[in-house]
Amino acid sequence: MSSPAERYAAARRRAAQASMFPALDEFALDLGFDLDDFQREACQSLERGSGVLVCAPTGAGKTVVGEFAVHLALRGKAAEGDVGTRRKCFYTTPIKALSNQKYHDLVDRYGVDQVGLLTGDNAINGDAPVVVMTTEVLRNMLYAGSSALEGLAYVVMDEVHYLADRFRGGVWEEVIIHLPASVTLVSLSATVSNAEEFADWLVTVRGETAVVVSEHRPVPLWQHMLVGKRMFDLFHDADAARKHDVHPELLRYTRDTVRRLELGEGRSAGPGGGRRGPRWRGPLRPDIVDRLDREGLLPAILFIFSRAGCDAAVQQCLAAGLRLTSPEERAEIRRVVESRVTAIPGEDLSVLGYWEWLDGLERGLAAHHAGMLPAFKEVVEELFVRGLVKAVFATETLALGINMPARCVVLERLVKYNGEAHVDLTPGEYTQLTGRAGRRGIDVEGHAVVVWSPETDPRHVAGLASTRTYPLRSSFRPSYNMAVNLVGSVGAEPARALLESSFAQFQADRSVVGLARQVQRNTETIEAYGAEAACHHGDFDEYFALRVAIADRERSLARQGQTQRKAAAVASLERLRVGDVVRVPSGRRAGLAVVLDPATGGFGEPRPLVLTQDRWAGRVGPGDFTSPAEVLARIRVPKHFNHRSPAARRDLAAAVAATGLDRHGGRRGGRSRQPVGEDHRLSQLRTELRRHPCHACPEREEHARWAERRRRLERDTEELRQRVAGRTGSLARTFDRIVALLSARGYLSTGGEVTDAGRTLGRIWSEADLLVAECLRRGVWDGLSPAELAAAVSVVVYEARRDVDERASLPRGGVADAVDETLKLWSDIEADESARGLSVTREPDLGFAWPIYRWTRGEALAKVLASGHEFDGEMPAGDFVRWARQVVDLLGQLKDSGGASAELRSTARQAITEINRGVLAYHAAA
Repeated sequence: MSSPAERYAAARRRAAQASMFPALDEFALDLGFDLDDFQREACQSLERGSGVLVCAPTGAGKTVVGEFAVHLALRGKAAEGDVGTRRKCFYTTPIKALSNQKYHDLVDRYGVDQVGLLTGDNAINGDAPVVVMTTEVLRNMLYAGSSALEGLAYVVMDEVHYLADRFRGGVWEEVIIHLPASVTLVSLSATVSNAEEFADWLVTVRGETAVVVSEHRPVPLWQHMLVGKRMFDLFHDADAARKHDVHPELLRYTRDTVRRLELGEGRSAGPGGGRRGPRWRGPLRPDIVDRLDREGLLPAILFIFSRAGCDAAVQQCLAAGLRLTSPEERAEIRRVVESRVTAIPGEDLSVLGYWEWLDGLERGLAAHHAGMLPAFKEVVEELFVRGLVKAVFATETLALGINMPARCVVLERLVKYNGEAHVDLTPGEYTQLTGRAGRRGIDVEGHAVVVWSPETDPRHVAGLASTRTYPLRSSFRPSYNMAVNLVGSVGAEPARALLESSFAQFQADRSVVGLARQVQRNTETIEAYGAEAACHHGDFDEYFALRVAIADRERSLARQGQTQRKAAAVASLERLRVGDVVRVPSGRRAGLAVVLDPATGGFGEPRPLVLTQDRWAGRVGPGDFTSPAEVLARIRVPKHFNHRSPAARRDLAAAVAATGLDRHGGRRGGRSRQPVGEDHRLSQLRTELRRHPCHACPEREEHARWAERRRRLERDTEELRQRVAGRTGSLARTFDRIVALLSARGYLSTGGEVTDAGRTLGRIWSEADLLVAECLRRGVWDGLSPAELAAAVSVVVYEARRDVDERASLPRGGVADAVDETLKLWSDIEADESARGLSVTREPDLGFAWPIYRWTRGEALAKVLASGHEFDGEMPAGDFVRWARQVVDLLGQLKDSGGASAELRSTARQAITEINRGVLAYHAAA
């Protein structure tokens, strides 16, 4: 208990602070809780007139600082009382769902008249003094010189660490650079390890910026590992956590478990050594949920890095008979669900697995991933926040922004698929995922549980849990749209200067200092290596150059042989016809195969579709043939052969086997290494080497080792020098190349002015902005019906989750013609970009054309989802809705584009109307 004197002193301090920061004192009175130190420090900086960067963990309450900026804007307006000079605050978020959430929060606090919302889907009260919007909307306003920017005093950039996002991160930097100097910027970020570097950049482009960093979690987080049926603390205490010291009992138990598994496998292998012992089987998902329930750790989020895994987990829990809800909770869940899905037609609900989903919800269980219908995901989020759903199986997308805190977070694995490969979780990702655990004001502590397997080292988990090195890296790069907008608004030379003020260039320039130091150190080491390589018999540099020349010549001759073999294989594949039986000499598909589709006449190398003797159907290429493909026999392939049918594959594979041909052809396998022929230049170099005086030196090989080290270091140093040169002014050089390409194509005039075509390009917001502009200029999409237009524009929007060998089919007629023209334009652009050393525009993807075509024509959802190209079964409803929304977004740009014909604008409007039905009508209204 404090003394009266201490209480009096504290009251005096509070009174002094209130007189210094009256707005903060007024704001804090309405909060209902005391501000944390970092919140108070950031708000005080804001009231002093400084910009502020706040870095704090998930759930720490960063948004309070953003809400104080809103308070300052409204307070300033009220004080001045003049509508003409009223101050505004724009609150930006990275995703629409977050914008909607923040809009409702601010409306609850300040009233519907004071707050507006602007996203790609919604426009509510856009002239309000406080407007919540996605970051892209603000970027577009800045380029258009919107009148809504008048009176703008504060911009809050929530989740500003999104500027590291590979696809959208550049938008944050564009906004920060282009905002008027009079605007105070409030940047809210997750904890990053280079906050000071980011703040240094903000100071250079925005002026005074205070940095407030807090690593304190308002709700303590306890880390655990679940090993079989036993739960262990990862650390013994807080001191052990700081030192990364894993709990000794956990280490001992996991080592013993691994040893038992290894011994079991050794015993079960038997004398033949063929059979492995039983594999480790971790705890079942229903058992994990049941364990959490018994220990009072629900509600929980269980992260499973697979959509199918999330759905399967719910089914497994249902099959195990888990029920986590009371009868009253079940009734409330059903009421909420039924009120939220009334707009979705009944026949669509059955296609979407509505009844199974509802059964899970009523038992307190749900999945949450991008493949789900957005309406279903929103219901799961609402029920989880209200405590009605107790266990959610989610992919990592749940960690991005949406406010869904839990008491406990479970990580089933520490490896996830990033779209290209399976990779380990980074410390930043681990912190973001486990940061969901612990609800402020509800839980005394949060819990993170990692499920152990023999591949999981507790010390690795301890490193992930304790590491604080996840720096913010810029992903900014100039685009065509950005270039015409910059040139149009400030001119070409000032635009270059603006780009050089980006965070990307700031980081590149800083890294150059370290690289230059490394070059200097390497140069000194090269001189030392040269002294060690010196030979008293003669010039060892000259001798070593001969050795290098011999090795290079041998490699060159070997490559020539490889090239000749590949050319022969390509030529032989081009000659194949349907029904030819060939032998694939090596690789996983080695053996006999029959040609189903020769695939000749296309671009690139021939990749015939074949069926192997083992019933595998797929495409093979020159890389599968170490020698030319030889036609061994011919068999009849049915005219309408369906290689996806197991029965059809079985029958045809039997016909291949019936030819009686030897599967391996009596060859021993392996690549035939052709001996290097007698090359005159090679013989000459070897003669010179033997005649050189250093060849007789007894320490020749020792000298050669030092010379080789020096050569490698010289090569590395030259690469470093090129990196130094490449990073200095790299963005400006890229910008110059983009401007040159746009000038050559007529988007910019020779005098650097933006043309009519350039103005059209400046209003296209798409990764394929230049390709869309070219399609508009050439009238590629004119004369199409609404369904054909939707299908044709989908190819520049859609991107498959994984590569598919076969090209997707297209609706006949106008769509196929338009897509062919689009592919030709893309090919021209790609050639132009490659010639200028620019990043290549992504190739159009045809995989969404059929689904959106059928949907726009009014066909049933079941038929639409069944027509997705890359999916073995149906296209997930969530993927369909997401890509359909992106098609609608691009159609919306076309209907407003000055570069589109009146007919095209009308068709785009009609297509949008026809797409926004059923599950998409719900999403459009949300």
